[in-house]
Amino acid sequence: MPTIALRAHYDGKQIQRDEDYELPPNAQLMVTVLTPQNADERAGWASLSARNLAVAYGGEEPEYTATDVRQ
Repeated sequence: MPTIALRAHYDGKQIQRDEDYELPPNAQLMVTVLTPQNADERAGWASLSARNLAVAYGGEEPEYTATDVRQ
């Protein structure tokens, strides 16, 4: 059986699929629980990403012009 990802939610008693998909009896499943991220955590990751992009693409790298490119 191919591996597929289906959206689902837990209603407090059972896992409910959010998408229609025919599952055969005794199909093996892998469940991944996604926890919501809080705003501070998202802001921290965004800040870290921005700093690393600035290091990679800013600062000491010279601005090249069309005359700098070999043809």
